[in-house]
Formats: sequence, C-alpha cells, structure tokens
Amino acid sequence: KGKQMKDNFKKWSRLFPENQAIKYWATEGAEGAVPEYKSKGYLTSGFFVFRNGWDMNSTQMVVKAGPPAFWHNQPDNGTFELWYKGQTLVADSGSYVYGGDASVMEWRNWFRQTSSHNTLVFNKKNIETTDSKTLLWQPEGDVQILVTENQGYEKLKHRRSVFFVDGKYFVIVDEAVGAGKGHIQLHYQLPKIKGANSRETMHHHTEAEDGRNMKLQCFGPEGMTMEKSEGWISTTYMKKQKRINMSFNVKKADGKPVRYITVIVPKDTPGDDVKISASFIDEHFNANGLRLQVKVGKNKKRVLSYEL
Repeated sequence: KGKQMKDNFKKWSRLFPENQAIKYWATEGAEGAVPEYKSKGYLTSGFFVFRNGWDMNSTQMVVKAGPPAFWHNQPDNGTFELWYKGQTLVADSGSYVYGGDASVMEWRNWFRQTSSHNTLVFNKKNIETTDSKTLLWQPEGDVQILVTENQGYEKLKHRRSVFFVDGKYFVIVDEAVGAGKGHIQLHYQLPKIKGANSRETMHHHTEAEDGRNMKLQCFGPEGMTMEKSEGWISTTYMKKQKRINMSFNVKKADGKPVRYITVIVPKDTPGDDVKISASFIDEHFNANGLRLQVKVGKNKKRVLSYEL
C-alpha cells in the first residue's frame, strides 16, 4: 500500500506540477514542501483532521460528521480514527463486503451498524438521520476545537465536542439531548494491541513495547457501566479479524441530557502510567457553550471551554 501511494503521488505530481505538497510526497521529501497548515476542516463534506505534524511521528485524528450521503456511507456520524507514530490506535471497522446472499448480508449489516463505530448509540439502534451540523471549527492554537451536532434519532440529538490539547491528547465530550428514554451506549473500537482495562476507573490502556500506546478513560454519570463485546475489523474485502468493541452505558430515564467526557492520551510508554481526571464545570447541558476541566499526567490542569 505504501508503494501504491507513492506511485499515485508521482502521477498526481505530473498532473499538478505546481502543487508543492504533492511534489513533497512524490519525491519522499527531496523536493516540494509540506502544507503550511496542520489541522484542516472540510466543512462541505464534514471531514475534520487534527494533527500536530506531517512526519511519521505525528499524531492525527480524522472525524467524520457531515451531511446526508447515500451509497458509500454508513450511519456513523461523529465517528473518528486516531493514529500515533504510524500506528492506528482507534480504527474504523471497515466495510468487509458490499453484497451477497442472506448470510453475507448479515456481515455487511454488522460492519455498517452504528455500534460498530466510535460514536454514540441510542437503544442499540442505528442512527436514523445522518445530517451533522458544524457548530464550531477552530483549527489553530494550543487548544483546537470541533463541535458538531446531529439529530440522529427523532427524540435524541447527539452533540460531540472534540478538543485537541497542546498537540498531545484529545478530550471528547458527548452529550445526548432530548426527550428520548432508554439506553445510551458510547462505543469505542479498541486496537488489536495487547492491553488491559478497569471497570473501576472506566479505562483501557495498551501495552505495546514499540513505543506506540494509548490510554482511553471515560467519565460519565453515576451508574455508568463498561461493557466489552465482540468487535471486528476488516481492511481487505471478505477478510476480518477479531478485536474488542467497548461501550460505556447509561440508562436515560427522563428528559435530562446524558453527558460523557472521554480523554484519549497517545503515549510512548505501555501500561497505566498516566493518571487522568476530568469533570464538567457547568452542571447542566448548555446549548450555547461548554466548560470542563481536565488533568493529564504531569501536565497542568486545563480548563477547556467554548461559546457558540
């Protein structure tokens, strides 16, 4: 795949000889230059890229939160992928297959369902409407911010706010707002890397010896539970591998919003060596803004906020 991409960049460079970024990758850095920007949002299609650099040691997250789409689209608004030093730490499940008999279509439906992605699910049902609105995109500064909102279900709206802090770690706030009652599940597809988790602290960490690890910890309402279920990933047509599908689950008994904070820390060291704390400053959901505080390891406590 690496060689194929290099060949593609060479072809594109012949088509667009003035494009310095394409030339840079076509020549493996011998000519051209990387783009002046790092993080970039494509607001029409609804794809947003956070990154702290352009080399293989960089951290990058891609968030999908766009308008309705049709054939090549899954009900997964708000989902994302995360890379660190060339290693995929949080990955999409893939598509596996596009068509076939009934047994094959069961697998197609498994891979496309909302719960097979890295986003929020209501009552174990697929998102009914995929029409995310971008409320805020701030790709510059020490704290970069994306705020999107999707009326995914008739009686439940999902607002996802992503903070990229100091180019080091991510804070994701998920707020389920509406009159709908039932069960909220916040899903994360875990990497095929040796790891461990704790239901006491609601976290998962990896234990790779190659210096490409992460810790993911979720903070939610009282009574939140953590569940591990069977997950799969497919990077080649009709081939799949097992992995863990982790969810953080809350019962929504009334019209009160359900709010989560998830902190994801890419790191070199294996194990549970980075302590994380996070909490809301504002006690209730605010349609016009958000305030929370977070502390990660030896980094100073940060107050994260935005106003719409």
